[in-house]
Amino acid sequence: MRVKPRLFVLLLTTLPLAACGEKASHAPRAPFAVVTQTVEPQSFDSDITLTGTVRAQVQSELSFRISGRVIERNADVGQHVGADDILARLDPTEQEADLKAAQAGVAGAEATMRQADAAFERQKALLANGYATQAAYDLAERAQRTAAGSLEAAKAQQTAAEDALSYTYLRAGHPGVITARNIEVGQVAQAAQMAYTLAQDGPRDAVFSVYESAFTRKLSTPYIFLALVSDPSVKTKGRVREISPVVDTKTGTVQVKVQIDPDGPTLPLGAAVTGTGRLSLEDVFVLPWTALTAKDGKPALWVVDPADHSVHLRPVSVARYEKERIILDGGLKPGDSVVIDGGKFLREGQIVAPQPTERS
Repeated sequence: MRVKPRLFVLLLTTLPLAACGEKASHAPRAPFAVVTQTVEPQSFDSDITLTGTVRAQVQSELSFRISGRVIERNADVGQHVGADDILARLDPTEQEADLKAAQAGVAGAEATMRQADAAFERQKALLANGYATQAAYDLAERAQRTAAGSLEAAKAQQTAAEDALSYTYLRAGHPGVITARNIEVGQVAQAAQMAYTLAQDGPRDAVFSVYESAFTRKLSTPYIFLALVSDPSVKTKGRVREISPVVDTKTGTVQVKVQIDPDGPTLPLGAAVTGTGRLSLEDVFVLPWTALTAKDGKPALWVVDPADHSVHLRPVSVARYEKERIILDGGLKPGDSVVIDGGKFLREGQIVAPQPTERS
């Protein structure tokens, strides 16, 4: 069978092309160029700013010691009061009657005491002269002791009645500012029912609600820098005085009290303030945010194997997200080469051409 010349020429020209296409399809791909960074542990400081309120270090809930009807109220919220100022008063009719009864009891006990003393002295003189028996003398002595005890009891009742009358007056006890009021004239106030809340003069705190994770890091400086929200130019500083041992179940935060520097400007009670603390992290890795990817829904990074330049996805622990960078506290080792740009085009085990960059 003869092959036509044109067909033969076509076969000769197509065979080399097919061979070239097969060879090209099996040609190895060039390594993918990525930007890498060698990581080393370092310390990292960051600022945390929260908003809180100014409170007195000592806040007292004032209440009457006895029950009664309120007939006078002399203080209101925001008023500054002195230690001996009368804030409110109860109807003293019952207590005045009890005091009069107690005073009458003391007067009667004193009269009985005088009679008992006179009888005892008489029996004592008679016994000395032989005109009284020992039994009569002992009886007079016992009567004197009984009268003395009755007088002491009457005086104690009088003192209690005087105290009860004084309890109809509610005094501040300490100088300070009234921050809450819970009574009105004509109201029947119960004993120990909160009538006023008094913020005592003296040291003041800035109180903040801090999320629990903040306590995993320590302050790099002992000071918290404070500023008024209404006027940020009013600034001062303070130290952490108290950290609540329990977490608020509603907010998931912990209450922190910062003692305000007494030598700084005065911050008014109830004012909103910002508190800024500098937190320190040790032995962390700082990388640009472009390095971060995910594996099974968790943070991960592409790490370059120095032996063959293959990349492998490694889970990491992120301590903090910053603007344009991430802070890692787990998952990496010193000297690891991490892909910081080009990671979105990679697959597990892919060979790359690293282009190192200096650590930021």
